[in-house]
Amino acid sequence: MPPDMVTRLPPLPAPPPGRGRVPPTGPSRRQRLALLAGVGLALLLGLWMFSAILTPFVLAACIAYFLDPLASRMARLGMPRWLSAILLVTMLLLLGLLAVLLLYPLILAQIGVLLTRLPGYIATINAALRDFLLALEEAAGPEMVDARLRELIISQAGTMVGWLGTSATRLLGQGMALFHVFTLAVVTPVVSFYLLRDWPGIMGRLERWLPRRSAPTVLQLARDVDRVLSAWLRGQLLCCLALGAFYAITLSAVGLELGLMVGLVSGLLSFIPYVGSLTGFALSVLLAIGQWGDWNGVILVVGIFVLGQVLEGYVIYPRLLGDRVELHAVWVIFALFAGGVAFGFLGVLLAVPIAAAVGVLARYWLRRYLDSPVYLDPPRPGDGP
Repeated sequence: MPPDMVTRLPPLPAPPPGRGRVPPTGPSRRQRLALLAGVGLALLLGLWMFSAILTPFVLAACIAYFLDPLASRMARLGMPRWLSAILLVTMLLLLGLLAVLLLYPLILAQIGVLLTRLPGYIATINAALRDFLLALEEAAGPEMVDARLRELIISQAGTMVGWLGTSATRLLGQGMALFHVFTLAVVTPVVSFYLLRDWPGIMGRLERWLPRRSAPTVLQLARDVDRVLSAWLRGQLLCCLALGAFYAITLSAVGLELGLMVGLVSGLLSFIPYVGSLTGFALSVLLAIGQWGDWNGVILVVGIFVLGQVLEGYVIYPRLLGDRVELHAVWVIFALFAGGVAFGFLGVLLAVPIAAAVGVLARYWLRRYLDSPVYLDPPRPGDGP
């Protein structure tokens, strides 16, 4: 057939209605939702099945994520990625070993002091509480505070202080066994090295696996999550170190025998907003009453924690975190406790990343809702209540 005859062929007749339609080339909305639900269920099932062995791997991923900016900066300066990964992981191990060598004997000495002084602390606290209740009975009258109520409060307070002391010594004495020394000390550094070395390749492979249609939106959301999460984690870690050092130094300087241990506990628990300061304050007040038996030491301790709260609220957090963090304190507390209840220490490690991701997604859908006709559609005449 000559080529010019192609243009002279009669046109094909139109297909009947309802027949001959071209099938859609992309997945339907139902298929995309089913894929997302399947991936989410698979992740939850894997987390539930392997939660007992995932802790060192998740901790290694957190370390790799934390050290990736430094490794990337060293790679831009010309250092091979594998060498920068080895140096950073080794430096982190040496810092951890140095902290253990310096702090572990001091913590053991503090535990010995607590065990030796605990009966005397309980007796002094009971005497101070009895004097306070007697003064309250004289001021308010015996109908408000009678002798039986006074003795019940004193006995319960002594029991509570004794339980706190023995629980703290048991936790500090067996804390290393709770965190599985072998897996955390051997598996975590090895996995951290491999993840840190291959981090750019892993992120690039995950990016290539994204659906092409949704890739720009997903990447933007991932960048938002990374911005919020990195600011919160790195800033919160520095805040914990600063608060722990401040409370340990100042409480020890005023003469509180267990000031070092209380300061370290306060700094560690400051990862949970408000919990560290409140816990340290309560412990310090009780220990000050038990050690000195008067209100002068208590006033010193209260002054230290008031100063610590001022520094935390007006110096440490604004300088280290500022306005970069978009995680509300109540949301973080809920996520940490929910993760701990659901998966233990593994859940605590995963709580903040999941909270950051959920927060970014919620703000994204809120922006879409505020720009949608569902929100912008004005009321029509006659649509009154």
